[in-house]
Amino acid sequence: MERILSKTKGDRWIWLIVILLSVVSLLAVYSSTGTLAYKQGKATEAILMKHLFMMIGGIGLMYISHKLDYRYYAGISKMLMIITIPLLLYTLVFGAHINNASRWIAIPGTGLSFQTSDMAKLALITYLARLLSRKQENIKDVKQSFVPIMGSVCIVFVLIAWANMSTALMLFGVSILLLIIGRISVKQIAVVCLAGGLLTMMVMFLGPRRHLYITRIHTFMHPEAVSSDKKFQGDHAKIAIASGGIFGKGPGNSTERNYLPEAFSDEIYAIIIEEYGLLGGVFLMGIYLFLLYRCIKIVTKAPKAFGALLAAGLSFSLTIQAFANMAVAVGLGPVTGVPLPLVSMGGTSILFTSVAFGIILSVSRHIDENEQKNKKVVVGQILEVA
Repeated sequence: MERILSKTKGDRWIWLIVILLSVVSLLAVYSSTGTLAYKQGKATEAILMKHLFMMIGGIGLMYISHKLDYRYYAGISKMLMIITIPLLLYTLVFGAHINNASRWIAIPGTGLSFQTSDMAKLALITYLARLLSRKQENIKDVKQSFVPIMGSVCIVFVLIAWANMSTALMLFGVSILLLIIGRISVKQIAVVCLAGGLLTMMVMFLGPRRHLYITRIHTFMHPEAVSSDKKFQGDHAKIAIASGGIFGKGPGNSTERNYLPEAFSDEIYAIIIEEYGLLGGVFLMGIYLFLLYRCIKIVTKAPKAFGALLAAGLSFSLTIQAFANMAVAVGLGPVTGVPLPLVSMGGTSILFTSVAFGIILSVSRHIDENEQKNKKVVVGQILEVA
């Protein structure tokens, strides 16, 4: 154990959070995939093992990401943006249609699919952190700073929103928070928000999924005026939460997993509350809040603007996504199709979430190493004086 701990650097609490979320994920996915296994003619254990291998792969990526000096991600972000935009365009035109949406690129010969929006989130956040940190000296300059920053945000937003509005809106919100932290003027931020609002309306009323967006919003705002089949998912999520009570039905005793269409992904929080009760739901919420708290501490200690912006953007992205998923499960928002980070069953979502954790830990590792160097310098000076 000591040997393993000696090779893992950075905030120990974040490593603990990752372990806790992984355990919760394994328990919840095993419990919620019974119906899926039956439909696919597989054993539940086979689906669980596939999920376990994906999580192990994610932890491996997180370990590699945290060992790499976070400053290298400035250069990597530029390459990611160059790759991401053509991939998003390709996805819209040639993407595999899953659940009536072109969000995935099928990997030939593997039977696997790749969700490009997961990569786009990581690419845009790291790229924004790079731009904002490098342009601090002339951050108020419209031509040199504001135009390239606004352009990158709006282009990625539109390309994601065309097929995945919920992910695009959350990414846009994270981008606005980064602009605020990066000292962009209030007027310029207002322009970005206005542009984002106009682009949202354009996609909602002109995009290929306009009927779905309008239906979901109408169902959420006026549930009494729509048929039961349109609010089926939301109703059964509420039933799961209500039947869980304070202490829950116990692990593996969920009944709503047989009705919820995405019990192992979008609605996994409802299944967790049904089995572990209100206490389990609050505990999971507390884990994400504690993650945000630890990340904010990293942001405040980061010696360079890029590290602070990088940790802030990635931590905001993870926690906003988590609370968006939980809000939908308890009926505080329309159905979005957003997974619960590191808990929901998934492929690329788990991998890119793990990389995001790794980058945050890389910033934390750099802070710890600087503090140790400073302590050695201080001790050396004291010894010289003595």
